[in-house]
Amino acid sequence: MDFDAVADELYALRPEEFTAARSSAVAAARTAGDRELADRIGALRKPSLAAWTSNLLVRSRPGDVEPLLRLGEGLRQAHQSLDRTQLRELSRQQHALIRALSAQARQLAAEAGHPIGEGVQREVENTLHAVLADPEAAEAWASGRLAKPLSAAVGFPAVAQSAVAERTGTERTGTERTGTESAATQRRSSAATAPSRPDRKAREQQRRLLAQARRDAEAADRELRALKDEAAAAGQAAEEAEQQVSRLQRRVDELTEELARAREEHQQARFAERSARERARTADRRVREADRKAATAAAQLERLTSSDGR
Repeated sequence: MDFDAVADELYALRPEEFTAARSSAVAAARTAGDRELADRIGALRKPSLAAWTSNLLVRSRPGDVEPLLRLGEGLRQAHQSLDRTQLRELSRQQHALIRALSAQARQLAAEAGHPIGEGVQREVENTLHAVLADPEAAEAWASGRLAKPLSAAVGFPAVAQSAVAERTGTERTGTERTGTESAATQRRSSAATAPSRPDRKAREQQRRLLAQARRDAEAADRELRALKDEAAAAGQAAEEAEQQVSRLQRRVDELTEELARAREEHQQARFAERSARERARTADRRVREADRKAATAAAQLERLTSSDGR
């Protein structure tokens, strides 16, 4: 029995199945004589609904894991030198991707029988923000074994404050310069501030990462729109099916009433049939009795006639 395999199996279960399955795995490990493994399995915590939903997203959409991790890495690097315009654009792309994945997670949870509310969805979104901001959080999320949602500051505030502080320091330095700075000092300053070759390579890499992040976010937007269209079509189909069910139910009710009337008429007809048969049998007995009486009377008349003739 392998711990990773057991953990993967447990965190792939529905929340209500986790505890019983964990107890079974602990018992199996103890039966096998591996007490250390039993203790490790027993220490696994049941996931909250938000954590389970985040795990479900990882397991059901494995193709979205790597793009999000790559986007997080690119964001952490690109924030170091972006200006305010780029920061705003990147933030928009970041939130669009998180909204798309959050919507997917909510739909997956509903399909799995555990619809989530706004509070749980916010915890899922906080987890995705943490994945983008923190490489350790990204690794934990990608494992698909979260027991509780992750949290992190949204928008990489520490990096943004650093960039602002750097710009403020540069502006303050420029203000403090005196008009007596020599031409040589200005040349040395210009040389010092000129971007070096490594700096240009770093910026080029950051631009590529930013472009990839934008492509990933746009792809997430497209997928979200497709999912919304699919959900709208499914809703329309569900409404039409509901109307068809209502029509058929009304028809069933009508046929049920008609069947009840037919059964009642059938019972009345059978009663009438039995009554008619009884009357027919009674009439037949009377006919036979009348025949016998007529025969007796005829015989008697014949005897009397014969006696008079002698």
